Amino acid sequence: MGKISRVGILTGGGDCPGLNAVIRAIVVRGIRKYNFKMIGVLNGWAGVLDYDWIELTRESVSGILHRGGTILGTSRTNPMKNDQTMKLCIENYNKLRLDALITIGGDDTLGAANKLCAEGLHIVGVPKTIDNDVGGTDYTFGFDTAVEIATEAIDRLHSTAEAHHRVIVVEVMGRHAGWIAAYSGIAGGADMILIPEKPFDLEDVVQAINARRERGKKFSIVVIAEGAYPKGRKDYLQSDKIDDFGHVHLGGVGTNLAHDLEKMTGMDVRTTILGHTQRGGTPSAWDRVLGTRYGICACDIVANEQWGYMSAQRGFEIIPVPLADALKSNKRLPESVYEVAKNFFG
Repeated sequence: MGKISRVGILTGGGDCPGLNAVIRAIVVRGIRKYNFKMIGVLNGWAGVLDYDWIELTRESVSGILHRGGTILGTSRTNPMKNDQTMKLCIENYNKLRLDALITIGGDDTLGAANKLCAEGLHIVGVPKTIDNDVGGTDYTFGFDTAVEIATEAIDRLHSTAEAHHRVIVVEVMGRHAGWIAAYSGIAGGADMILIPEKPFDLEDVVQAINARRERGKKFSIVVIAEGAYPKGRKDYLQSDKIDDFGHVHLGGVGTNLAHDLEKMTGMDVRTTILGHTQRGGTPSAWDRVLGTRYGICACDIVANEQWGYMSAQRGFEIIPVPLADALKSNKRLPESVYEVAKNFFG
């Protein structure tokens, strides 16, 4: 093993509660145990391309554990967009004199990391997404906080829905998987939960709402993930905005669903889109601890020169696993969890 002295860190993709906990843990572990010089790359992969960085010290990460967002900034820049950006990324990695780069992000960030690792860069990953849909790990940090925020919103919406005898559609995040929708919907006592894994029938939603009315309940809460859609109706997800990784910007399925339900039931239907409120603010205690454990593991992976690996939770342990494990497929909500939710539909 060669001597490792300069280690970079970047955060890519959407911001997420717990990112600063990961950064803090990597920096403290790297300096205290391994005497690494820690380099913070600013604004995700954009910072690599722009050669935009700062030195990180124990003092610079002091007091950030409880803060939302990321002190390094982030972006959805794709360093593998073309041969020119990939070449520049490699050049600036070498110009920074990095012995390793720790990339904290979701499947897009980790996918780019895996490709650059194949090009010879020394890269380690930390899985991050509030959607909890990254493969290779049981849970990602940020998910717990997002569920808490969504659950609190659903709790609050119960009172106004009841007061006005309304149907309220609550749209939460979840492009490919319904983890947030299912967990917050179950915790918040939703009457129907709609997820991307299960294209739904509008008639089933109407029946659930009507069944509740027949039992004497004059209001309903429907939770829908942003990536959910009716059978044969992917037009629910249409947008003219595409990011660097080719993903359509989502947000609006709740409004479409409310419009259809109002037309089909004649009831007063309103929509609440939680959007980026699920990403922001103070991370939960669980996400602070999980992020810290991920950061410690990532730093140890670097010290062991296990390039192309990432931190992952398996059971209660945090262990190194290949980045390729995260990229095989999105981690979908287990059928068993959705079966629990279905007990309360209607």
